[in-house]
Amino acid sequence: MKAAVTILDGGMGQELVARTGAPPTGLWSTQLMIDFPQAVRDVHDDFFAAGAMVATTNSYAILRDRLVERGIEDRFAALHRQAVDTARASRDAFGCGQVAGSLGPLGWSYRPDLAPPAQEAAKLYGEMVELQRDGVDLFILETMAGVEQARGGLLGCVDAGRPVWLALSVNDADGTQLRSGEPLGDIAPLIDEYRPAAVLLNCSTPEAISAGMPIVANWGVPFGAYANGFTRISEAFLDKMSSVDALTTRTDLSPDAYANMAEDWVRQGATIVGGCCEVGPAHIAELARRFS
Repeated sequence: MKAAVTILDGGMGQELVARTGAPPTGLWSTQLMIDFPQAVRDVHDDFFAAGAMVATTNSYAILRDRLVERGIEDRFAALHRQAVDTARASRDAFGCGQVAGSLGPLGWSYRPDLAPPAQEAAKLYGEMVELQRDGVDLFILETMAGVEQARGGLLGCVDAGRPVWLALSVNDADGTQLRSGEPLGDIAPLIDEYRPAAVLLNCSTPEAISAGMPIVANWGVPFGAYANGFTRISEAFLDKMSSVDALTTRTDLSPDAYANMAEDWVRQGATIVGGCCEVGPAHIAELARRFS
């Protein structure tokens, strides 16, 4: 008997960029939530309508180091509450589903070398966990791209009181490596130590995720994936506080093509699938049609 597949939502930030027409910034989805709060609710609603079972809070980029750069660190707590409340309101209106508290990568996306040491990171993640805990059903540590970066996130969630999913970002050219260059397999001791409720591969090309999936499948925990729709992560985007203007969207990743790749993950045992950047409600609807 096949295991049930949990359908995640898709990418919030790029969907907001497309809908609002606002220029991307280093604050990304956080700035768009400030300027267009109703758009965030609309995206959550549309993902649920498409068949998603989980609403991921729009808190990926609500990080103190990012807010400091723009002089709005004083809004840190309020923005986390806003992100959680918006996702919950959408879930409650839909009538079922879960809310996942997004905990994004400290330092910068795909730059684990800029993340603070694990013990320092744990305190920062613990602060976010406290702000979100009462409003979420689980936490997702998103786009963890190096072993120590993942350790810091997991350490910060030890007392979360909610299931914790660890989402790892792999090298677009070689999905058996983390973006740090470390072997993906080097995460295994962290899985044994912290026992997250699930492990996912995220925000990498679907092809890279397919290459890394057999490694994750051996870790003895539920696993899955949610890929992005970029051609690759460019060198220009690795500069801190750059915007997604530095990235190029694929033209070959239709909902059908994306779901075909997700079928490969499910064949390998994945029980959680969804989408990251540039994966919208139409993609999620096709996943739901095939796997729900």
